[in-house]
Amino acid sequence: MAKTKILMTGNEAIAKAAIDAGCRFYAGYPITPQNELIAYMANNMEKSAGVFIQAEAEVAAINMVFGASAAGARAMTSSSSPGISLKQEGISYIAGAELPALIVNIVRGGPGLGNIAAAQSDYFQATRSGGHGDYHCIVLAPASVQECYDFTGLAFNLADKYRTPVIILGDGLLGQMMEPIVLAKPQVSSLKSQDKPWALTGCKGRKANVVKSFYLKEGDLEKFNLKLQKKYQQIQLKEERYEELYVNDAKIVLVAYGSMARIAKSAVKALRGRGKKVGLIRPITLWPFPKQVFSKRLTSNEKYLVIEMSYGQMLEDVQLAICGRAKVEFLGRAGGGVPSEEDIMRKVNEML
Repeated sequence: MAKTKILMTGNEAIAKAAIDAGCRFYAGYPITPQNELIAYMANNMEKSAGVFIQAEAEVAAINMVFGASAAGARAMTSSSSPGISLKQEGISYIAGAELPALIVNIVRGGPGLGNIAAAQSDYFQATRSGGHGDYHCIVLAPASVQECYDFTGLAFNLADKYRTPVIILGDGLLGQMMEPIVLAKPQVSSLKSQDKPWALTGCKGRKANVVKSFYLKEGDLEKFNLKLQKKYQQIQLKEERYEELYVNDAKIVLVAYGSMARIAKSAVKALRGRGKKVGLIRPITLWPFPKQVFSKRLTSNEKYLVIEMSYGQMLEDVQLAICGRAKVEFLGRAGGGVPSEEDIMRKVNEML
């Protein structure tokens, strides 16, 4: 029997998936192009016995998420580029307190207030952890409305597993587009608040918990940072995700993520139809970046073309993964500009 599909925007799919996955606290502040997400949460959180708060500002929203997560709730916030910038201090606090949380960034053009068109220029902010300190967030990059739904449940599970903030990095195209999706079995956490030994659920019957990111005694903060680094090493070993297409015989491999990967995939199929040996690697986790997919198959005969809706941010991670063993070229636009299928095909033909 065919599964029933429903039509949703990417923003709505993330919101629906969050509720299905057991998110019971959302705090946010309106900003285009993610307003469908906050609107969906406003309309539906109460129906699911959850809490929705339109905070007075982005800074307030992220700190409310901090508090709700500390109490053991599945908690999230969402925004777009300038709003995410304002949340960076709070995200650092959440990472420093080893708390799970979901942060959704539907990226718009920048810098500054920029515009409301789609972009991928927040890559550095997400993967280099834009707040202060030596921390990382797991970063997932969906490329379809279906993945917006599917990756949201995954994000909450990864956040709980590693007690760390997780970012879903989308863009204005993905947030606004509508596609039919299948609502899979919800990835609801099996952990209740009382099953999280670190949560602030009241002291009766157990030792008091302290949630903090403040270490004043000499040497304590360094010990804590070493503990974090061990956790991040485990994440890098276990959580790299990617998609490959036609790479086994490819002479040129395109590398793109998110919405840009959809356009790159169309270009690859068109070029294949003309007899060109072109393939695609799509990073799904932007952190940890999927270095293994490059290191396991590198030869000096291949060329790589990195394509972004930014001016060469993921490019640096590809260059680091390849480490000079193959030629890497770049195609990118920003400020709402999107490389077209024709742009990609023209660049590939130049490289050939």
